[in-house]
Amino acid sequence: MRKFASIATALAVVLSAATIASAEMTVMVGGAPMYPSKDIIDNAVNSKDHTTLVAAVKAAGLVETLKGPGPFTVFAPTNAAFDALPAGTVDTLLKPENKGDLTKVLTYHVVAAKADAAALTGMIQKDGGMHKITTVEGETLTASLENGKVVITDAKGGKAVVTQPDVYQSNGVIHVIDHVLLP
Repeated sequence: MRKFASIATALAVVLSAATIASAEMTVMVGGAPMYPSKDIIDNAVNSKDHTTLVAAVKAAGLVETLKGPGPFTVFAPTNAAFDALPAGTVDTLLKPENKGDLTKVLTYHVVAAKADAAALTGMIQKDGGMHKITTVEGETLTASLENGKVVITDAKGGKAVVTQPDVYQSNGVIHVIDHVLLP
């Protein structure tokens, strides 16, 4: 009986450790838990800080792509980042006749690989302080470090700081950023 009790105790410890590890990987974004077992879209729709991004992804017809197997790295601008664009920019991009332009902007925020903050930092350091990243859109972004944070610079020289790194998804990773990147 003691042997059974010892096995049961050991199993309970293992299960508790697995539950804790799983809970540690679940982070809050926009007031909602982001579960590593869910895909990018299934998590993003719950973030109150990413309603503009989700609406744009839907308008561009990219939902099924971002629900796909990936892996993807998504630099996800917040609502405040979209609000910082010139007045009328978002409304114009969301019009059906501008779907191509919207798709170009959104796919410029996606990389067809899973790169967490440690990997990005390693690539930046290996490349002497700046690492070029090719996006799904086809153009490049430049990753660098400033004050210990990953900064992404777009083709026009605009900079976005990764404000919340490593939001793991079943099909990749999201890094929350504070500006919209423009190709």
